Amino acid sequence: MTSLGAVPGLLALAVSGLALVAGTVALAATRRPALALAVLLDLLLAAGLLRLAAEPTWTSLGTAAAIVALRRLIGAGLRAGGRTLASAAPRAVRQENSAL
Repeated sequence: MTSLGAVPGLLALAVSGLALVAGTVALAATRRPALALAVLLDLLLAAGLLRLAAEPTWTSLGTAAAIVALRRLIGAGLRAGGRTLASAAPRAVRQENSAL
């Protein structure tokens, strides 16, 4: 019989595996890497928090903090990249139209 203390650790492992599956399915279904990455990172954060609940050590706290930092950095980078692409697209269209 499994002790209740091991349950969050097992759930964390299951959520980690499902995060990879869900990220892959999101990418295949939407063809949007940013969305698939967001799904993957959100579920990995959930797994990290479950692992932290199972074994509150400095290592598990550092892992959860690193995932949060990655989510924030990647999200900011994707938003900045999206704005750059969005601002460049109208300029390119205007240049093509002026050449006609």
